[in-house]
Amino acid sequence: MTIGEEERTRAGSRTEHDIKDYILDMIGNAHLDPVWLWQWQEGFQEAKATFRSVLNLMREYDDFLFTSSSAAIYEWVQENDPDMFEEIKQRVAEGRWEIAGGWWIQPDCNIPSGESFVRQGLYGQRYFKENLGVAATVGYNVDSFGHAASLPQILRKSGMDSYVFMRPMPHEARLPRLFHWESEDGSRVLTYRIPYEYTSWGKDLRLYIERTMSEFRGGLDELMCFYGVGNHGGGPTRENLESIHALNRDSGFPTLRLSTPSRYFRSVRDRDVSPPTVQNELQQHAIGCHSAHSGVKLWNRQAENALVTAEKMSVLAERVSGLPYPGDFGRAWKNVLFNQFHDILAGTSIEPAYEDARNLYGEALTIAGRNLNGGVQAISWRVNIEEEEGARPFVVFNPHAWPIHAPVEVEFGRVRPEDVLLGSSSQTVQSQAVQPLASVSGPRERLAFIADLPPFGYETYRLVPGEDVETPPPMAADRKSMENRFFRMEIDPATGWITSLYDKRLQFEWIRRPAARPFVLEDRSDTWSHGVTRYDTVEGEFTAESVRLVEHGPVKSVIRVDSVYRSSRVTQDFAMYADLDYIEVEVKVDWHERFTLLKLDFPINVYFSTATFEIPYGVIERAANGNEVPAHNWVDLTGIGRGDGRRMGMSILNDGKYSLDVVEHAIHLTVLRSPIFAHHDPYVPEPGRDYTFMDQGAQRFTYRLLPHANGWQEAETPRRALELNQRPIAQMESFHEGPLPTRRSFAQVDGDGVAVTALKRAEDGGGTIIRCFETNDRLSRATIELTAWDRSIDVMLAPTEIKTFLVPDDKSQPVREVNLIEWDVEPL
Repeated sequence: MTIGEEERTRAGSRTEHDIKDYILDMIGNAHLDPVWLWQWQEGFQEAKATFRSVLNLMREYDDFLFTSSSAAIYEWVQENDPDMFEEIKQRVAEGRWEIAGGWWIQPDCNIPSGESFVRQGLYGQRYFKENLGVAATVGYNVDSFGHAASLPQILRKSGMDSYVFMRPMPHEARLPRLFHWESEDGSRVLTYRIPYEYTSWGKDLRLYIERTMSEFRGGLDELMCFYGVGNHGGGPTRENLESIHALNRDSGFPTLRLSTPSRYFRSVRDRDVSPPTVQNELQQHAIGCHSAHSGVKLWNRQAENALVTAEKMSVLAERVSGLPYPGDFGRAWKNVLFNQFHDILAGTSIEPAYEDARNLYGEALTIAGRNLNGGVQAISWRVNIEEEEGARPFVVFNPHAWPIHAPVEVEFGRVRPEDVLLGSSSQTVQSQAVQPLASVSGPRERLAFIADLPPFGYETYRLVPGEDVETPPPMAADRKSMENRFFRMEIDPATGWITSLYDKRLQFEWIRRPAARPFVLEDRSDTWSHGVTRYDTVEGEFTAESVRLVEHGPVKSVIRVDSVYRSSRVTQDFAMYADLDYIEVEVKVDWHERFTLLKLDFPINVYFSTATFEIPYGVIERAANGNEVPAHNWVDLTGIGRGDGRRMGMSILNDGKYSLDVVEHAIHLTVLRSPIFAHHDPYVPEPGRDYTFMDQGAQRFTYRLLPHANGWQEAETPRRALELNQRPIAQMESFHEGPLPTRRSFAQVDGDGVAVTALKRAEDGGGTIIRCFETNDRLSRATIELTAWDRSIDVMLAPTEIKTFLVPDDKSQPVREVNLIEWDVEPL
């Protein structure tokens, strides 16, 4: 008995008329992976070949409709074959070629920052509207490996009211076939999970249609069935279309309608269907994608933050100095967005693809660095710095709209022990000589200090000659312990692990058992970790080779722990600052293991705990059950202090990692994995063959331990994590007159729980775009004072809500809210 016969048997008393009342919207598509088991040049050619094939079929079959996404691919075609692009444009105008997705590419839907998802829509939707005359209404990520809970808001505010996805599959998550997907702020999109596959491989579609028929249940009498050769392109075939026409004439099949996703969603809405609502993330399909290939994930984090910071300083420089706003940010962002393609950023492509990705990120970082330098130098050059014999001035910028108290390190020529660091009001600022970057190449010195910086502004410092200066005593520290006014931390010299982190403020011990322990787990899974939900087979742990006090002074002390495991090495530099309430740890790994995974263990001394994770423009609470999950800049574990009874917790911040697990009271931060490049089940590596393994060699990242009373909101964890990822910028200067004072703030958020996450020139010119985000998962009210623009914006934000405002250059025009595409807001 065939699947179709089984379905017809289950239908029981259905008549021929009954079966034809059911509708399958046949969605012709060609899933195009521009990069995966091939490099982008091959994907470029395959995209053109696929589009040519589709256009030829449209000439033969008047009823054939095609759906395709990804603005990056259309830009390739437009630039390389403008005649074919004009044909596509004509078919779009006829309504036969549907633009879905509205994003620059089909990205990984967990790892990009919230602002990157905004830019996917900003550049994607504007490209489609400007070049093809339409904007997508259907979000479309059919092959991504999981979907963050915050995406409905971003989709809806980018002009899309519907969404199509496939993963996670039914065995990975129980979800309705059709549902309203709702984010924390209340935004929702009508969402469809593709059954079985988004591609077809045979000529006859009978099998695909019969198994999709089995999904007619739960009151659904209309479904989508996707067909067309995919992954390496190809698209629908002549045989596919003949098969659809023949089966549609068969009385045993439902009505087969050549269609598109937008037509399907319109039809469903017209039928007054009432789908259930899901308010959650759509996980877990491939947990290894959150940690595979540390390099691409670090490059992505660095590029995202560099571009956001450079935009802020560039728009400010234009405002206060007249320096023209750079025109190449779009090129840089498009590089980043392309590299966020789900098979690149997830770490699942072949090794040469990451050389290409590195080059694209490199160009983006170069553009960001050049524009940041131009912006800060244009501003600092206008600061009035009076001449002072022997003084060496510099200006430190704060890219955030709230005041910060942050570590800064600056390099000079020779510095004498009696030299003194002064702030803008000639106040003495405690400094400390630390190891310079050029430590064996000549007279360079590096000073560390804590900068007090005004909101989105700067402070001018100067190093001046001093006489008979009394040097304050260093912090209490040796190779086994460090102590400031907040904490006392102890490290076991035999293991290199933290054995105590005592909080003087709370009189509480934070560590339940030894912490910051590097341990190794077996990982025989493929690159994606298909079929795996957690890593829990411990293979071994690193042991200390040396524990040394390498920096010691009045600003900070650093204990360096060098640990070894087989052929690999981990170095952790534990830094405690005299005046900061967190521990900063710089990590260097030299990895030479295979089929293993490295984690850091942080057992927190709380119970009845809640684990909270940052996701793109959002937060989520998850069960502390040991499953591997994605997170962004921070994770927090808050509960009741053991033996104390008060509510308290610890946040762990990082600048380049995205994967971890939480088990009851312990956070295990995933540092790296070492599978074979692009290894996909069910293929089994053959003994004796030469394979290349991921994450071999050196890498670095930084994490911070932020213990706190009460919850992560009171600790301002989201802001503190942004301060780690977007650090102050120090600019050396000279003596010159200027209209700006030595200390100045240009913008400020007055209100907790609101962050200004983007400040840039409007895409259409004529004003400045400011984007804010509610970070604390609470209803929040704030006033954004834009002093450099002589404007003020009062905002009320729902939990995790994003709002975007256009500040016109013409002050007679009011500030108005726009959507994420920078078009006027339309009622939902």
